[in-house]
Amino acid sequence: MKRKEKLPELLAPAGSESAFLAALAGGADAIYLGMREGASNARTLAENFDREQLSRLIPLAHAHGVKVYVTLNTLTYDREISEIVSLASFLYEAGADAVIVADLGLAREIRAHVPKLPLHASTQAFTHSTRSANALSSLGFSRVVLARELDEESICRITDRAACETEIFLHGALCVSHSGECLFSSLVGGRSGNRGACAQPCRLPYNGKYPLSLKDYSLARHIPALISSGVASLKIEGRMKSPSYVYGVTRIFRRLLDEARAATDSEMEELARIFSRDGFTDGYFTGRLQNMGGVRREADKAASRTDGTEIPSLPALPLSGTAVFQKDAPASLTLSFTAKSGKSYAVSVEGDTPLPAQNAAMTPENVKERLAKLGGTGFCLAEISLTLDDGLFLPVGAINALRRKALDALLSAFSKGDDAPASPTFSPDAAICSEKPLHTAHFFRADTFLAAHTDEFDIAFLAFEAASSLPPTAKLPNGVALPPVLLDREEENIKPALLALAARGVKYALVSSVGQISFARECGLIPYGDLRLNIANRPASDLYRAMGLYGFLSSAECTPAAARALGAATVSYGRLLLMFIERCFVKEFFGCDSCGHAALTDRKGVSFPVLREYPHRCLIFNSLPTYLADTGFLDTPISTHMIFSTEAPKEALSVLRAYKKREPLPFPVRRAFK
Repeated sequence: MKRKEKLPELLAPAGSESAFLAALAGGADAIYLGMREGASNARTLAENFDREQLSRLIPLAHAHGVKVYVTLNTLTYDREISEIVSLASFLYEAGADAVIVADLGLAREIRAHVPKLPLHASTQAFTHSTRSANALSSLGFSRVVLARELDEESICRITDRAACETEIFLHGALCVSHSGECLFSSLVGGRSGNRGACAQPCRLPYNGKYPLSLKDYSLARHIPALISSGVASLKIEGRMKSPSYVYGVTRIFRRLLDEARAATDSEMEELARIFSRDGFTDGYFTGRLQNMGGVRREADKAASRTDGTEIPSLPALPLSGTAVFQKDAPASLTLSFTAKSGKSYAVSVEGDTPLPAQNAAMTPENVKERLAKLGGTGFCLAEISLTLDDGLFLPVGAINALRRKALDALLSAFSKGDDAPASPTFSPDAAICSEKPLHTAHFFRADTFLAAHTDEFDIAFLAFEAASSLPPTAKLPNGVALPPVLLDREEENIKPALLALAARGVKYALVSSVGQISFARECGLIPYGDLRLNIANRPASDLYRAMGLYGFLSSAECTPAAARALGAATVSYGRLLLMFIERCFVKEFFGCDSCGHAALTDRKGVSFPVLREYPHRCLIFNSLPTYLADTGFLDTPISTHMIFSTEAPKEALSVLRAYKKREPLPFPVRRAFK
């Protein structure tokens, strides 16, 4: 859905109140932030905000014509939903213009209980196709934050065809894993990035280098293209950054947008002085994916230390007033204001009734002086029209109370944001979810699949490229695993092959995004949800059932017991996918001859296998496979899922034999979350 305004919104980060004020001073059109309470925001290490601060700051932002969005973008468990929904209700009453949500179960509950609060789909909702954007729109989202890995063509195509607004990433630090969906910190370091506590393992060395550390992103050279793309919002990353960073970067992009031009060399140097990791990259936008890596060098740190960015104070916003003090009538005060957006506000209040003066009567000068005392509020009384009868008296405290009452009423008027626009009513598909526990498997290698006794599985998924390359006489799986990411043009490329597999008897498709559900059905396949759907609560499991999934895996961060409670499958064997990388990582760092057996090795000598995915993306797997067969947990009714990634046929067969007998494996394994 093309943007209607001339310019896209400039969206700035705020991790603290001082950063919030810096974003206002820098010229942001909107500010996004997180709350301190609950497990609600993906930057728990930032200072963040409490309710009292937001009740003050949202009206101030609205008075400046600036919107405020609040992040509720973490993976959410059932026990947390009611608390976060209550917070969402407060945010609506406080005037937040939208909440940013990644968990579709949480979004469903917010939509049900706070229906007028606009929803924006976080980048972690994994939106990289028009199908996904429109599916999210049908669920009530008015805006989707597109995957950071999209190129210009994909951004323009989705924006032009989507039924909702689009937002893209403009400047700042990048997660190397697609859409920020990463399990590396969680599974290896015990700190969940999906829960706001990422330990940034991507910034550490592997194989003696820093292959996972990316330069900061910057599209400052592409402002004219971004304006013409139709995107609604351009987001600056940085809720963990300083107020001077927020002000400096916002100020530069404000100038570039207003002048509709690309950054000059000197402006790029200024951005680098504020913060960079060995310069910047625009590789995703341009499609030039090589040489995107960078680390924070000593020279970068020194440049930032000498950056002299000063944050100016916000100018007081001018109010107009009309005050009336007459005999036998309550004193009244009207305050009016026109915001930067052009929206006008006016409020009128009444106070105490003036009395006949016993000594000194009120004078126009001292009344105006009292009404103008707005210091520290962000406003000033620029003009006042005063009607004052002779010989009246009102105590100073009563005049002050009248002023405070009027200002409170005006701030209350500022606090109201825009209600959510009407969205299409979600119509669930006929539920086809299996009523019995299923035993499924995902094979990445064709030779391993062909050697395995796949009749033991209700569904055996084979990776798309492996399945589509099987000869006509070969045994076919009854399921195909779709590539986790499919751009619009890639859907068109692989659809004929999927239709052919369906015609040959393949029945199921393993899907990784909300948009792939309809794509699988168009190809004649029954969708089954993979780990990347991040299903961790009952509303999400109910929603995906209603969307037509035959079955699904719970989030990898759920315990097996939690998965069983959701009616979801749990991984009972296999290496879990830690990262999904857009660029051809194997070619860049290992060479094409290493495809299929490359690995990252950390400082402790632990290796993480790397495999290629369609068309030339990469998968990084955990060093140890998860294994539950010898724990006794599988003796209870539960759907299970096995993953065979790097295993050669002989190794896979030995795993299957031990699994069937519930015996330990002869090598180290990882147990599931407790």
